[in-house]
Amino acid sequence: MQGTGQQEKATFAAGCFWGVEAAFRGVPGVVETQVGYTGGHTADPTYEEVCTDRTGHAEAVEVTFDPGKVSYAELLRVFWQIHDPTTPNRQGPDMGSQYRSAIFTHSVEQKRLAEESRSALERSGRFRRPTVTEIIPAQTFWRAEEYHQRYLEKHGRASCHL
Repeated sequence: MQGTGQQEKATFAAGCFWGVEAAFRGVPGVVETQVGYTGGHTADPTYEEVCTDRTGHAEAVEVTFDPGKVSYAELLRVFWQIHDPTTPNRQGPDMGSQYRSAIFTHSVEQKRLAEESRSALERSGRFRRPTVTEIIPAQTFWRAEEYHQRYLEKHGRASCHL
């Protein structure tokens, strides 16, 4: 794929945002990532507030990508591979609505592709339980505190979980 120079955004929630960010940073065509909070009702929340499970936000990753180098469909494939979309408000040992599975769409086309990919995953039989992934319009994305950005990279870790 030849790069277009144009950039688009994609936003995904799939559990602890440190590991989600690391997975997307490794995708050729991803220009930038940032971790933060979206989907809630509190303006400019802090990590501590989101962890109370009272702000309604999900830990999420905003991905800036070059659609001439990586398609949104490919980003969706990564999303489905890096987490269990059948566990409501939980990924591994992390529990709470901030760890929910969600795709925050930035366009009608992203919504269509996300819904098609979720349907295809459900038909595939890969999971015994149904997916609980929300597909909703993107909302305000609040960038997380700087110490959360590229956290695993900064700490020389490959995973969120010990």
